[in-house]
Amino acid sequence: MLIIIGSIIVFASVVGGYLLEHGNLSVLFQPVELLIIGGAALGGLIIMSPMRVIKDIISSVLRALAGKSFSKSDYMDSLLMLSEIFTKIRKEGLVSIEADVDSPRESRIFGGHPIFLKNHHAVALVTDTLRTVMTTSISSYELENMLDNELEAHHEESMAPAKVLNTVSEALPGLGIVAAVLGVILTMAKMKEPPEILGASIGAALVGTFLGVLLCYGFVGPLSKNLEVMAADDKEYLVVLKMGIIAFIGGAAPQIAVEFARRAIPGHAKPSFAEVEDALRANKK
Repeated sequence: MLIIIGSIIVFASVVGGYLLEHGNLSVLFQPVELLIIGGAALGGLIIMSPMRVIKDIISSVLRALAGKSFSKSDYMDSLLMLSEIFTKIRKEGLVSIEADVDSPRESRIFGGHPIFLKNHHAVALVTDTLRTVMTTSISSYELENMLDNELEAHHEESMAPAKVLNTVSEALPGLGIVAAVLGVILTMAKMKEPPEILGASIGAALVGTFLGVLLCYGFVGPLSKNLEVMAADDKEYLVVLKMGIIAFIGGAAPQIAVEFARRAIPGHAKPSFAEVEDALRANKK
């Protein structure tokens, strides 16, 4: 929703300012220029992107339009889930969660946290890590190093849509110049026409440069930055899960491991110690 609001503000500010200076709005309406710039940008995006990246771009843009980010309740839900897992392991041993790890969607623990289950990267991180701990004698230090590498690889992959859109945005001013040059070429063929026709043709050509710069700095560039922030948010959420698991595997008590995870939550969504304590106490009832 914020993306739509921001886009409306950009469009209204630019067009509104133009109209306040008594500009002719019909001059800016150049669908052919938009076709040249937009088509070339789309073609360049397809050329530089494998199909998986194109699919990721579409899903990321749709998610950005929805405006959903990790909230305090999302993090609180993950802390409660970690607490339940750690408590069960401490009481019944690692073998007790084998069924939960093998079938997370059928697990009583994971099933009670639908927000967590919707994040397949988070589910894979937790279940694969616990499965590794159950089947190997890996130390907490080795496990942390392995998870760091996994998170870095995942972050690089999730950054691909933002990087591609950023490249497209940087190309838009150049593509606007291409459209403008094509307009000038067409204008040169009208040199025998009256000045008013030549002026209209030159103005139409310059709209190409205007559209390229506007699309770059007003729309596509900010959208790529939004996707970059989303990728960082995803990594922060996974880091919280990692910190809790590493602390528990390293020997910390369930409540202490949950506190390790809480401390890794970004400030804007971090619940207080008392809030987590109250939620854990209520969850045990």
